[in-house]
Amino acid sequence: MRRVILAIVATAAGLVLLLSFKSHSSSGGLASSISTPDQNGTGTSSADPSSSAGTGTTSTSSGSKSTESKSTGSKSSAGSQTVDGNSVSTIYGPIQVDITVKGGKITAVSVPVYPEGTMRDVQINEFALPELVQETISADSANIDAVSGASYTSQGYISSLQSAIDKAGI
Repeated sequence: MRRVILAIVATAAGLVLLLSFKSHSSSGGLASSISTPDQNGTGTSSADPSSSAGTGTTSTSSGSKSTESKSTGSKSSAGSQTVDGNSVSTIYGPIQVDITVKGGKITAVSVPVYPEGTMRDVQINEFALPELVQETISADSANIDAVSGASYTSQGYISSLQSAIDKAGI
């Protein structure tokens, strides 16, 4: 009888510990933005997409968080041109890619809008988006490979990237 009571108490204690476990959250990861430095090392930032010039803004919702994104437009300074790709809907949320073009080459890429409705979305985007951005700059085109484990995000990224390249005329 004592063994049964001890087993029940141990099981209950184990369940309480298991249910009270909280997974860690990433701080500062992608919550602000994904951007890359241009050739001058100045970099582009998209932490506040509403601060950039565009022809309009649209509000998209990903989970419970609302993100403003530029729908179209471009800006230029000192021979470089920043072009906003179309916002592409995926089953996990919208994704948008902006590129900076100088001399017909992609010098910087930023991703101001990406799926972030769940912790899993954030985890996937923390490894997938920097890899996609680096491949874009290396390839200087939308002819890049999708990231394994992030196929929907990769396809949305490539579609938005292609629209930005088409708008830039390169």
